[in-house]
Amino acid sequence: MSATPAARSRKACAMTEHTKGTPALTLYYDGACAFCTDAMLTLRRHDRRGVLAFVDIAAPGFADFPPGTDMAALNARLHVVTADGRVLSGLDSMQAAYSLVGMGWAVLPLRIRLLRPALAWAYDHFARNRYRVSRLLGMRLPAPHCDGDVCYRGSPFTKGLRNERD
Repeated sequence: MSATPAARSRKACAMTEHTKGTPALTLYYDGACAFCTDAMLTLRRHDRRGVLAFVDIAAPGFADFPPGTDMAALNARLHVVTADGRVLSGLDSMQAAYSLVGMGWAVLPLRIRLLRPALAWAYDHFARNRYRVSRLLGMRLPAPHCDGDVCYRGSPFTKGLRNERD
C-alpha cells in the first residue's frame, strides 16, 4: 500500500537534514504574487534555524528549474526541493515547509486524508487565481525600485530572497 500524500510530505520533512550552508528545503515561489510573497515572508520570519531557501521564479533571468519541472509547472503550484533532491509540489510542499519551521498547526487539515481531495481542488483553484485573490484581499507589492541599471520589483525582502541561492 502506498503512502498518502500527507504521509509523504511528513516523511520528506522528517528525513530532510539541514547542514550548514545547505537548505533543508528550497521553495520556488511567484514573487509577482503579493499573497505568495507574504506567505514566504511568514515562513522566513519563522525559520529560526535557517533551514529554508527561497527562489523567486518571477525574477528576471530565472532559469534554475527543479528537476522535472518547467515554468508552466512552477506557475501552477508551489514547488520545494528537499536537501536530498526530491521535488514536492502543491499541498505537499506547503505541509513540508510549514511543518519544518514549527508551523505544522497551520497546515494540520492537510493531514486529514478525507479532506485532501477538496483541499487540493481549492489549492489549484486559488493558484490559478492568485493575482485576483491578492487584489481582492487588498494585497499589493511595493513599486519597483532601481539600483543603477537594475530594477527590482517588490520589497527589499523580495530582492533578498531572490539572491539567497546565489
